[in-house]
Amino acid sequence: MKNNLIVYVLALVVFLIGTIEYIITGVIEMIAADLEVSTSEAGLLVTVFALAAAIIAPILIAFTINMDRKKLLLTTLGVFIAGNGLIFLNLSYETVLWVRIIQGASGGIATVVAMAVATRLVEKDKRGSAIGIILMGLSSSLVLGVPIGTFFSEMFGWKVLFGLIGLLSVLPLLIIYKKVPAIIEEEKVTLRMQLSILKNPKIVTALAITLLYIGGYSTLFTYITPFLQAASSLSITEISGVLFLAGICSFVGSRLGGQLADAKGSKFTICLGLLLQAATLLLFPLAGVHLFMLILVLMVFMLATWSISPAQQLYLVTLAPQKPDIALSVNTSFIQFGFALGSGLGGLVISRTNVLYLSWPGFAAVSAALLLAILLFKKRGSGIGTPIVTKEN
Repeated sequence: MKNNLIVYVLALVVFLIGTIEYIITGVIEMIAADLEVSTSEAGLLVTVFALAAAIIAPILIAFTINMDRKKLLLTTLGVFIAGNGLIFLNLSYETVLWVRIIQGASGGIATVVAMAVATRLVEKDKRGSAIGIILMGLSSSLVLGVPIGTFFSEMFGWKVLFGLIGLLSVLPLLIIYKKVPAIIEEEKVTLRMQLSILKNPKIVTALAITLLYIGGYSTLFTYITPFLQAASSLSITEISGVLFLAGICSFVGSRLGGQLADAKGSKFTICLGLLLQAATLLLFPLAGVHLFMLILVLMVFMLATWSISPAQQLYLVTLAPQKPDIALSVNTSFIQFGFALGSGLGGLVISRTNVLYLSWPGFAAVSAALLLAILLFKKRGSGIGTPIVTKEN
């Protein structure tokens, strides 16, 4: 695969952004205590980040679609770095919410542009693998970012972690400035052209699948630390180890999902991932207090969930080959809407009932996604049972 190094640098960018988004799940109790708010209120720091990435990011991408992708990536990454510097300061809960909105918008744009750039820098038959590598960066934030960040925060405080991530983000910023070429659309893309992709019923159905399976995932995972504490006698350090193992599975899932999508097609990869994800959510309550079974179910849950995304992204890119930024942007919006939906629903569940009940609404959401996928892929001409090769104009 050509431009392999640049693709991995772009994956590093997404890794750092993902760490900042997901680190809340590992230190949510610590943040709640420090900001003097409830756990469900601290969960809003995940929700507003996701909503900003889902709403503000695609609007800005739409208005900057004809801008050099390299300049847009550098600008948004710079804003993201500045946001981390602000979090390091002694801010109130309300101000932290606003900073998280800024981080969500800038991070959301940078993530979409990174994926779009990656698909344009590699061979067409390697786009699934390129997207998988970028998403490995996202899942790596769970492998390394969340567990190490949780452990690091226990020693030095969660605000120091944000400052450190901001400093580390300067490195890929400089590499992108030096190595990534200018990427500009040959033809101007209008807002009407961008919105036209929503006229495709296959795209709309795929977006609904994204919303539901991510919503089902984040309903549980946003509150995974209190969930594991309630379901077991693990300490916060031991939970960091469990999160590390879960992250490895998400990392492997992203990589395998991209490879499987290239080899077997999006239909097979998406359906298999949704089936396993739904099954594991159903098994969480059955695992009960049996620690080994609980960890095993969590590992498969992470592997399944993260294997879906590369196939879903590739499917949308192949449906809109001339507007990959828009397709990826809209799907990323629905991913973030899913995170917002899941974290908000999970917060409602634990405020009304018990954290151990989180897997049930997640199971319902993923089951609905699986049903939609079956209906979508049964239609004639869905074209995703085998790898898709698009013809360039």
